Amino acid sequence: MARIKFSTDSAADLPAQLRDELSIQVLPFPIAMGDEEYEDGVDFTPDEFFDMLLSAPQIPTHAQLNAYIFTECFENAWSEGYTDLIHVSINSKGSATFSNALQARDDFYQHHPDAKETFHIHLIDSKTYTMAYGWAVAQGVNMAAAGKEAEEIVAYIQDWLDHARVVFAPLDLRFAKKSGRISAAAAFMGEALGLKPIMTFVDGESKILSKVRGEKNVISTIVDMCRKERQSGTPYLLIRGNNHEQSARLREACQAALGEPTALEYPIGGVVAINAGPNLVGIVYRA
Repeated sequence: MARIKFSTDSAADLPAQLRDELSIQVLPFPIAMGDEEYEDGVDFTPDEFFDMLLSAPQIPTHAQLNAYIFTECFENAWSEGYTDLIHVSINSKGSATFSNALQARDDFYQHHPDAKETFHIHLIDSKTYTMAYGWAVAQGVNMAAAGKEAEEIVAYIQDWLDHARVVFAPLDLRFAKKSGRISAAAAFMGEALGLKPIMTFVDGESKILSKVRGEKNVISTIVDMCRKERQSGTPYLLIRGNNHEQSARLREACQAALGEPTALEYPIGGVVAINAGPNLVGIVYRA
């Protein structure tokens, strides 16, 4: 009988309660803030990190997850008797983390050739960020609990990722520009005119979908995109940072336009906050 373990990284922004409830292993990215180093999602809550981020004299940095971290993850899962490990990774175009996972898998099987037939490591490049892939991991756990095999779960996760759409608006572009991780934001010109970019990721690359004037129009534009593109009957998730006023407006606008409540509203974690800034709103949905 298959025993399937699920893992991801902290940029998936899985809320702690959901992570613990579903027993998903979340590998935390290390975050350097001055002389101090923290583990994303372990040493602070998202809201605590927003305050730390805004008061920091310099924008913190985060490192990739190295091969050793993945080797340890694989060794533990194998020794615990799992038949499969399904790991969904942060966008490979924004981090070397996924390639490190691939290297660790090769090394693991070199050291344990007998495990090839009994322990299967499934590595999936999300090509995106935040709960656009965290949600797929959570659904995979539910499928496993219902008796689904690993291959069917991997196919579901890949299908979700192929159709997942994350649409967001960084309301303060300082972080996105300085981090350089969201290249489209760095190229965006229009702040002097009060313009805000509505952004997404296409095949791992950031893209500006629209430019709107004022925060009020940001909400209506995001909701309208979701209303037009979302596959009927599929869940949508609301992304929030530290701007609770705009988050409340987004929630109310979605319920009015879509006629149903959100499946989940959650705060971004440290990695996403560093790169996009804490002042943002957004939606994840299946297009």
